[in-house]
Amino acid sequence: MVFSSFNFIFLFLPALLMLYFLIPAQHRSVRNCLLLAFSLFFYGYGGPKYLLLMLASIAINYCGGLLVAPGRKHRRLWLAATLGLNLLLLGWFKYANFAADTLNAVGIPVVRPDVVLPIGISFFTFQGMSYVLDVSRGDAQPAKNPLHIALYISLFPQLVAGPIVRYTTIAGEITSRAESADSFVCGCVRFLFGLAKKLVIANGVGLIADAVYQTPTDQLTVALAWLGSISYTLQIYFDFSGYSDMAIGLGQIFGFRFPENFRYPYIARSLTDFWRRWHISLSSWFRDYVYIPLGGNRRGTRRQIVNLLIVWFLTGLWHGAAWNFVLWGLYYAALLIGEHFLWGKPLERHPASGHLYALFFVNLGWVLFRANGACHALAFLKVMFGGAAFTDGRTQYYFAEYGCVLLLAVFACLPWKLWIGAFLRRRQDHFAARVVLLWGPRLVALGLLALSYERLLTSSFNPFIYFRF
Repeated sequence: MVFSSFNFIFLFLPALLMLYFLIPAQHRSVRNCLLLAFSLFFYGYGGPKYLLLMLASIAINYCGGLLVAPGRKHRRLWLAATLGLNLLLLGWFKYANFAADTLNAVGIPVVRPDVVLPIGISFFTFQGMSYVLDVSRGDAQPAKNPLHIALYISLFPQLVAGPIVRYTTIAGEITSRAESADSFVCGCVRFLFGLAKKLVIANGVGLIADAVYQTPTDQLTVALAWLGSISYTLQIYFDFSGYSDMAIGLGQIFGFRFPENFRYPYIARSLTDFWRRWHISLSSWFRDYVYIPLGGNRRGTRRQIVNLLIVWFLTGLWHGAAWNFVLWGLYYAALLIGEHFLWGKPLERHPASGHLYALFFVNLGWVLFRANGACHALAFLKVMFGGAAFTDGRTQYYFAEYGCVLLLAVFACLPWKLWIGAFLRRRQDHFAARVVLLWGPRLVALGLLALSYERLLTSSFNPFIYFRF
């Protein structure tokens, strides 16, 4: 079940809201049990057999949290066992096919297990591991009630595509959050903005991206390849940030405060700045649980470079079980190392050049990410840099057919909300400014709801990119 579907918007969510708010607020445990039941149904809807995997993950991390707390005997052994079980589940379901294909390719014959990837396993596994690691460090108290950990790991808004929420962020809210009319309205507005990002923008530019990337590279032109790469650059941002907006909005409706996952990444002035703005919860996870424990930048330049290579290798592998994802991770490792030690300071002195540099290399990186394998990525990049005729009628057709949505996508990458909000807050002594601040987003959200509903009726193209990870 996806957020941008009839079943979710008109059946699942209304039923949950009605039942949830019929339960008096003082009966927090009953409301939590209802949320847990609906969350498990949400996950099991697409594949009931994988609900057992989710329950296994909950049990492993609940028991692990009790066994690794400071002061417990053999807690390091239990920590290693708990993390090992998490990684074993993730490794089998996500990487078994990849490992078999790689071994067969190098001449070591093994049987391919043909394991089907469960939706969201990377996200809920990382959440469970962060809980156990935080408890082992003393940063979080182990949960005595297994239902609290079950709700934390399976909570449906952020279950299958993030943001990756730390237990310390919502532990207090699980037991004593305060729902309100204001948070409900703000959550609905945030959800509707995310829904429009997904249905209106991401799906629109996604049609171009899919058509171009599915075209054999020997039939592409330079202009068409660039149009396809830029379209995917826009699609993945609005697809993923739209989902994050919907998740954060749904969390607000039920009284949870999830962390921001995107902060206008395409206005970044360097690749370092880009990764402070893109998929923030994943970047901070690797920083806190991999990079810093490895030594970070505290053990000299050579060790720092090795640590960055390890982190970005794992980041690429986390995103997908294929060599193009590994190349994508190492691509960013090389650029970020170069930025840190070589050309970072000149970029800081020339923000406009830094912005163009970041956009150029981010766009090339998404080619590695989107391509159907490493060979396809290299062939596609070759076309982009002159390995074909410059243009043909297909490029003009896509511009004519989807030019408006492309312009809208570029426009929506800019932080208009921040700019307009800052302008109006400076004029709060004017009645009109206060009215626009309060009612403007709500009225816009209603307009976006109508537009999203129209797209939902007329389009069958509705994937979520990060459901694959």
